[in-house]
Amino acid sequence: MGRFVEGEDRRQGVLLPEYLDDYVSEENPVRVVEAFVDALDLAALGFAGVVPEATGRPAYHPGLMLKIYVYGYINQIASSRRLEREAQRNVEMMWLTQRLAPDFKTIADFRKDNGPAIRATCRQFIALCRKLDLFAHAVAAIDGSKFKAVNTRDKNFTKAKLKKRMEQVEASIERYMSALATADRQEGELAQAKSVRLKDKITALREQMKTFQALEPVIEAAPDQQLSLTDPDARSMATSGRRSGVVGYNVQTAVDAKHHLIVAHEVTNTGHDRDQLAAMAAKAKAAMGVEALDVLADRGYFSGEEVLACEPLGVTPYVPKPLTSGAAAEGRFGKQDFVYLPDEDVYRCPAGQWLPRHMTTVEKGQTLHRYWLDNVSCAACALKAQCTPSPVRRVTRWEHEAVIDAMQERLDRKPDAMRIRRATVEHPFGTLKAWMGATHFKTKTLDKVRTEMSLHVLVYNLKRVIAILGPKPLMEAMRA
Repeated sequence: MGRFVEGEDRRQGVLLPEYLDDYVSEENPVRVVEAFVDALDLAALGFAGVVPEATGRPAYHPGLMLKIYVYGYINQIASSRRLEREAQRNVEMMWLTQRLAPDFKTIADFRKDNGPAIRATCRQFIALCRKLDLFAHAVAAIDGSKFKAVNTRDKNFTKAKLKKRMEQVEASIERYMSALATADRQEGELAQAKSVRLKDKITALREQMKTFQALEPVIEAAPDQQLSLTDPDARSMATSGRRSGVVGYNVQTAVDAKHHLIVAHEVTNTGHDRDQLAAMAAKAKAAMGVEALDVLADRGYFSGEEVLACEPLGVTPYVPKPLTSGAAAEGRFGKQDFVYLPDEDVYRCPAGQWLPRHMTTVEKGQTLHRYWLDNVSCAACALKAQCTPSPVRRVTRWEHEAVIDAMQERLDRKPDAMRIRRATVEHPFGTLKAWMGATHFKTKTLDKVRTEMSLHVLVYNLKRVIAILGPKPLMEAMRA
């Protein structure tokens, strides 16, 4: 073994015992975890068991259990069984827990029973970031991403999916019945054994059909006519991939544009983002503690009502409008080619004609104004073939569309807004999913999944701030 670095003999005794503290450097993130948890007012945050019971077996302090989870999630260890093993063999964990090693059931129950307090802890760290003046740049980007639930696709049903599964079972029964009839006409032990196997399969399929038939009224009675058997709150959601989807949850985040910290987050089981803009913007503004906030979001968040709701909140949204005009898709003039003149309350068409307002109607709770030119002038227009196949071209305007026009003008003045959005909000989702790996949430139901997501967000922000400030300055700020 000459010329190699040699280790110590495992049977060699030492004169004096080494301190466990010597194995953990002053810059180790585990010291940040301890400083953060020790600085928290656990009772004010709502953790159970802060005051011990006078009788009975002594319990673990909630601060200790929280340290285990924060350390575990920082190191991509979310399983309670794996955390139990780490507490028994990991030197950093031994240092953090002072050699205490709770069993996996105790660890899992802590996360299950302290959901609101854990979510409050995540918000408490954002408050610390605000105190450190990390949100001086009052710009945030909002986005959503689909995360897998424990529920598999095969255990999620809609009316269409259930009908298709029942048709598949019926086809399988017919195929096995035909094979059984063929086997019955044959002789010998192999034919008899095959006949028995086919009968067992047919019996199993008929039982499966009864199960599916029992699910029909349950799905019909569900509010969204969807049923998940493993996690009742999980929902089937479309993803950006072609003809792909996931059974899971829609995680919303608002990310600070300067340091890329997740300032607010929410977990929903709604598959789209259209109704999330104002609520997420309000949470981000409150978390960052700013008087006014610019919010960037993609086309999936566009909703006139949501954009209008941002104005009284002190939020300035930047959301591009989806180009869904059927006329533009067919090569004709779209609505964007008609210019609204507010002083005259008319639209100017591509031919230069003015389209006056003729009527007002209410559709789906929205007050809409309709503008069009008279039949004779429209029919005589040289550009009519490029405009509309109808006798006249009608343009519809929402009563509050001025806020949409103002937002479009802001976007035109800030052409890099969507590039900033992508560079800000998509990276944290990629990081979180990389940490989770090709897996799903560990917990079931919306409330528990929100708790689990709060732990992911907390450690993401913690690692970001450690990278920004360094461990020692951050610990000093926590103890101040």
